Amino acid sequence: MSVAAAATLPRRHAALEQAGLVAVCGVAGALQFSIAVAQILLTVAVCCWVALLILDRETIEIPSFAWPLGAYVVITLVATAFSPEPRASLMASKQMVLFLLIPLVYRFAAGSRATTVVTVIVTCAAASAAVGIVQYGVLHFDNLGQRPTGTLGHYMTYSGLLMLVIGAALSRVLFGSRDRMWPALVMPALVVALPLTFSRSAEVGVCAAVALLLLLKDRRLLAVLPVLAALFFVLAPARVTDRFESIFNLKDPTNRDRVAMLKEGAHMIKDHPVLGLGPNMVQPFYAQYREPDAVNAVNPHLHNVPVQIAAERGLPALAVWLWFVVGLTVALAKQMRVSDQKVLAATGLAAVTAMLAAGMFEYNFGDSEFLMLFLILVTLPFAAARAHEA
Repeated sequence: MSVAAAATLPRRHAALEQAGLVAVCGVAGALQFSIAVAQILLTVAVCCWVALLILDRETIEIPSFAWPLGAYVVITLVATAFSPEPRASLMASKQMVLFLLIPLVYRFAAGSRATTVVTVIVTCAAASAAVGIVQYGVLHFDNLGQRPTGTLGHYMTYSGLLMLVIGAALSRVLFGSRDRMWPALVMPALVVALPLTFSRSAEVGVCAAVALLLLLKDRRLLAVLPVLAALFFVLAPARVTDRFESIFNLKDPTNRDRVAMLKEGAHMIKDHPVLGLGPNMVQPFYAQYREPDAVNAVNPHLHNVPVQIAAERGLPALAVWLWFVVGLTVALAKQMRVSDQKVLAATGLAAVTAMLAAGMFEYNFGDSEFLMLFLILVTLPFAAARAHEA
């Protein structure tokens, strides 16, 4: 190799390294505004990663918690092959490409870069929250027919992202030794914007995540929860509090429909226990399994993550998904005990808790934007713990 070529290689390496990091940060921020931009940046990050693998002969590294997702991909592809409509199922299965975010974040957000990624996420979420508040207060997105969506296309996606970011911001406020001022300043906007979406599942997820974080910090802080609840009912608009109270109303039409969907899902699983109906096949077969007391004639999914996975892909897929969740939770808990990255580990645990709690009432694991931000947040603690080579 010539001297000129030897000098070029480190510069090329540094350029790819920097471009990959910027692309990963861009994905984390852009997905809160535009999924199209986020996916373009994801493609850029993948290209940088592949180039480094080839040029520097790097090995592919992923955190141990991600291995079950490989089995999940295999089972999903098998279920797709045996689906009544393989093409339609394959379109839904393409979402698994987003799992590449795990090795990308693990590679490019190592060391102190992980904290920078969280700062980008919180900052972009603050701007998104401001948009939602303006939509509610000025543009009259203040009813179930027209809810705040921020700059996204759907209020459920918007509320799900806010839910995850609230956990990330609160983790830094509670466990951080520095850089706590910014998340503390934007927290009110995040907390106000979420209930204005009228998304009850996200509210349940936030309550669960906040309770966990307070418990991890100091169990005596749980006494703050009744005070926060009282402030919510005193300060929030009547429409917002009424919507929250409907969580406990079994006569509420949406609650009745969710109960019916659980029954329908159980019948689907009973008839197709091994490979399920096929990805994206719940809606086409919904009428066949519809319960007499169901409210809606058809639903795109079953509004429950475990039931949806088992109905679409079979019980083995559900078992592998549970393996992933349990393994991830154990690994994050270990990070909380032995790592100096308590802020990021707490962020990951809050994300898992919020996803599981909200996922009992919404298929958030199937929402691309939500899944992308979730994967980024839970991978960052392990990326930060890596020995980073400049």
